[in-house]
Amino acid sequence: MSEYIVSARKYRPDSFETLIGQDNIAQTLKNSIIRGKLAHAYLFCGPRGVGKTTTARIFAKAINCAHPSEDMEPCGECESCVSFQEGRSYCIHELDAASNNGVEDIKNLMDQVQIPPQVGKYSVYIIDEVHMLSTAAFNAFLKTLEEPPVHAIFILATTEKHKILPTILSRCQTYDFNRISIPDMVFNLRNIASKENVKIDDESLHVIAQKADGAMRDALTIFDQTVAFCGSDVRYEDVIRNLGVLDYDYSFALVEDFLAGDYGKALLTFDEILSKGFNALHFCSALSSHLRDLMVTKNGGLDSLLELPESLKNKYVEQASRCPLRFLYDALGVTTACEAGYKQAVNPRLHIEFALMRLSFLCKAQNDSKPIGQAGRQGTGSEDQATPGTVRGGTVSEANGGAERSEASERPSPAGPRPARKKPSKTGSALSLNAILEEEETKKEETKATVISDELPDDETILKAWKTIPEEFKAMSQIRLANTLENAEVEIETTGEGKTVTFKVSNTSQQKWIQENRLLALEGNLQKKTGSSKIRLEVGVIPMEEKEAQPYTDQEKATALMGQNGELRNLVKDFGLETR
Repeated sequence: MSEYIVSARKYRPDSFETLIGQDNIAQTLKNSIIRGKLAHAYLFCGPRGVGKTTTARIFAKAINCAHPSEDMEPCGECESCVSFQEGRSYCIHELDAASNNGVEDIKNLMDQVQIPPQVGKYSVYIIDEVHMLSTAAFNAFLKTLEEPPVHAIFILATTEKHKILPTILSRCQTYDFNRISIPDMVFNLRNIASKENVKIDDESLHVIAQKADGAMRDALTIFDQTVAFCGSDVRYEDVIRNLGVLDYDYSFALVEDFLAGDYGKALLTFDEILSKGFNALHFCSALSSHLRDLMVTKNGGLDSLLELPESLKNKYVEQASRCPLRFLYDALGVTTACEAGYKQAVNPRLHIEFALMRLSFLCKAQNDSKPIGQAGRQGTGSEDQATPGTVRGGTVSEANGGAERSEASERPSPAGPRPARKKPSKTGSALSLNAILEEEETKKEETKATVISDELPDDETILKAWKTIPEEFKAMSQIRLANTLENAEVEIETTGEGKTVTFKVSNTSQQKWIQENRLLALEGNLQKKTGSSKIRLEVGVIPMEEKEAQPYTDQEKATALMGQNGELRNLVKDFGLETR
């Protein structure tokens, strides 16, 4: 039996050209070699399995290669390249900071750095997981890292950049590695499968790439595991069974059940998923992702946000075309709330089943014409009651694709004219998308109804309009602001551009708050009430010399009260009371 090498090692990139998903970093390093501007210290940071150590090795080979290509790729044939490939290079050194993290280890490294390379121009020291060094080791390393010998270059690699001391970061050129995208991983896996004579479809490759979560090394490990389970003929059903991934078909079937209002089928599907050993929270997360993808598919300009195989995109387009946008919006709200409250639920299964029931009733009206999905809003008010055939996500004809809309709109109502629609209630925990849209339309109609001209009103009209504003704030229980506006001194000045209305408040704190939070709204309200756009509103402060003396101490307050009330003054005099 020949010696088996895992794919992550066998197909590890050995040149800048074969690096995956790090084109900008590869180009920067090659340019620095071409121009002869090499730094003495580099820091490669990023998630696991994205090519940090691999890039460091390629870079070390390239700067020591005797015959590099025009694009600064290592030749792989010179003594330096061959010795590195055979693991006997004396100019490229790799250290593991996790097991060599003390001051003594750094001292040994400092002694080793003084030795010049035997082959090639540079001695390259690749220190992996450098964040594992102790603080004392970092401090001992500072001087050597800042001023190493001319032949020494340090390449530090870490997955946790935040643990590196700022003094170390300031001495290194930092390169942030990206997560590998799913299309790049699928492309690389397809090439490797072709070389290994493994037959696998794109859907299986996408599942492997999504499971790897941006790490190419993880994707290759999962690929090896899948081939070991399935053999050279890999099928999608075997992949999802081996990796414990929920099949797309379950999500498509559940959405069909929701559109049909069949909560029974939805509950049976959920039970089948649990019986196969899937985690309930992972199921809820997968359903949320499916609804998100449907919303993205609904907008044709967001294709770049979909990380799906081509064979599935058509299926998403077909189902998204039959889903009302409001249904998807409300459904995504239900599933995300279900995920958030799952860990706090006393009965997690019932928690998810109730969410599935709510999703089933989003597109189905009950006999009382009220969606059951809105828990906690079953009062006696009439805000949420609709005519038969109306549902939360729109009309029934809307949920069925809009085929019956025109016929229903032309049919005369047997009960005469329909009553005016009331504004949506805001007493619920959150407004639905339908309520938000209706409120915006109402505001637009109110704005259209108010005509604002360029004519200048007289001062009496302006003062009359101003006096109604404090009453509005009293009605909204903003008593303090209402009293401030009611007691303010108002001055009106005619300018070349119109009229400026200045109201003066007691102190600068009131002036500053009104300027920052209320002045523009007050100006717009006054323009609306007077019907003129030529009015400008300003806020000032009453000068100190114009303010009446205010009683401060208890004695001054008592004296002020007796001055205003003769009976109180006589009472104090008759009983011989003291005011203090």
